[in-house]
Order: sequence, then structure tokens, then C-alpha cells
Amino acid sequence: MSKLTEKINQLKQKRNAVILVHNYQRGEVQDIADYTGDSLGLSMQASRTKADLIVFCGVHFMAETAAIVNPRKAVVMPDPDAGCPMADMITAEQLISEKKKFPKATVVTYVNSTAAVKAESDICCTSANAVEVVRSLKDSNEILFVPDMYLGNYVSKQVPGKKFIFWNGYCPSHVAILADDIRRLKKENPDAEVMVHPECTPDVVALADKVLSTEGMVSHAAKSGAKKFIVGTETGILHRLSKENPGKKFVAASGKAVCPNMKLTTIEKVLWSLEEAKHKVEVPEPVRKKAEKAIKRMLAIS
Repeated sequence: MSKLTEKINQLKQKRNAVILVHNYQRGEVQDIADYTGDSLGLSMQASRTKADLIVFCGVHFMAETAAIVNPRKAVVMPDPDAGCPMADMITAEQLISEKKKFPKATVVTYVNSTAAVKAESDICCTSANAVEVVRSLKDSNEILFVPDMYLGNYVSKQVPGKKFIFWNGYCPSHVAILADDIRRLKKENPDAEVMVHPECTPDVVALADKVLSTEGMVSHAAKSGAKKFIVGTETGILHRLSKENPGKKFVAASGKAVCPNMKLTTIEKVLWSLEEAKHKVEVPEPVRKKAEKAIKRMLAIS
């Protein structure tokens, strides 16, 4: 154990802190986590934690979600500049305007969104439970799905019979994965199983053996009889996949599928967060209360 890790562990105990880390973070950051997971898993951990201080290693909307479900706890980010381009593709004002165009639609909002956007939503979802969430809306025939049009498109194929309206949002890291990348890698690795994230474009999704959230990929890789996998999501997940499955090989679908914001967090910044507890993420109470309803409605289903 390095001196840096020892100091982090000491400060964690002293402050009664928990370190939550997304699957796309740097390997060194994943290795000091109390919990590593996808957006759904991190949301659930944040809602259950007994820690006084939550150090959230991810991007801003994720830390906001932790703050929404833990109003009495301090949530800090090691790097406050770690934003999400997709979350920035829709504002609360734009969603309010869109809702007026489709007054009968139920607003399903991907958690990759700001607290203000969540506050204008009926229910949230993650990539792990989006299909389940939409299926649960028995009385809703019209779904306004924001902000990710590609996740929305995937869900619409799994839940026929409902009308979907999509916002023109997307994840830049996932659209960097091309169908040609998958085809080439399948030729080079004919024995490999192809796992892709539903944020990928439809032509990439069509080439997959499995369409899964990052946590779904971790679970499936452990259970699958395959020894080699082509992984269509942000490259950070390969660290955890390789670590937890030492006898298996994981190939990134594209070296371009890197989220620079996810990589802003370093182990040194985690230490500074524990030392200073600065870069607190706070959500105004009126917004927090409304956003919490949409998040809790999602968590009740999951």
C-alpha cells in the first residue's frame, strides 16, 4: 500500500467519509474506492450511506444526484471542472418548453442530466434500468425521453407500443465508437463476445451480442463462458473488467472512447478532497425536492 493510499484511508476514517467511484474513472482512483459502479449503483449507494462525507469521483451530475438524496451530508468532488457534455445539452428552460409541446407525455430523464432538469421530470432512469422504468409506466402512451436520443432509441425498440419523443442529446465518447470499429475487431477476434453500451449509435448496437450498462458488463463478463470480449463503452471500464476477470481478455472497441472529464480526477485530488472537504456540491432546496421525487420514483422500481 502506498503512503498516499494510507493517508487517504486514515483521513477517511477520521472524517467518516466514503469514496464513491464511477467505472470510467482512472484505474488508480478505482483502486481506492469503497464502491465502484455505474450511475444506478452509485445512486443507490449514495442513498444508503451512513458516512458524513461523500467524496464523489465521477462527473458533476453524479455528485449532484448524491447531494439530492443526501441533503444532510456533505458531498464533495475532487475536481469541480469534471462536467458532462450530454448533461449540458439540455437546460431546465428547454425541457419546460418541450413539455408544453407534448402535454400528455411522461418525461423520462436519464440521470446524465442536471438537477434542474431532473426537477422538471416525472421519473429518472439509468442505462441499467431505462427499459424497466419505461415498462413500469403502464398508463403512459407517450414518452418524452431526454437528453440521450441513442439510449432513448434503444429503449423504444425494447418497449414497443409507446410513442417516443427524443431530445437531440448524446454522449461524445460513445458516438466515437463506430460500426466499422466493431466489424474490424470481430474479424480480428472471431471468438470474442461483443458488449456495447446503449448510449452507442444504433448501427453499433445492432452489431452487439449484449447491450449492457457498465455494471451489466461487469456482471456478464464474470458469468459468461467467453474468454475474450470487445467492449463498446468508455475505456475506463477495462481496468475493472480485467482486474475482476484475470483469465479473460478485454479489447476496447475504440481508443477514442475516452471521457476527458472522467479522467480529471486523480488520487492526489481525492486526498485533497478529504483534507479540505472543499468543492462541495449543493443543490437549492426547491430544486432538490422536486428532483428527489423523480430519483426516488426510479429507485423504488430498481
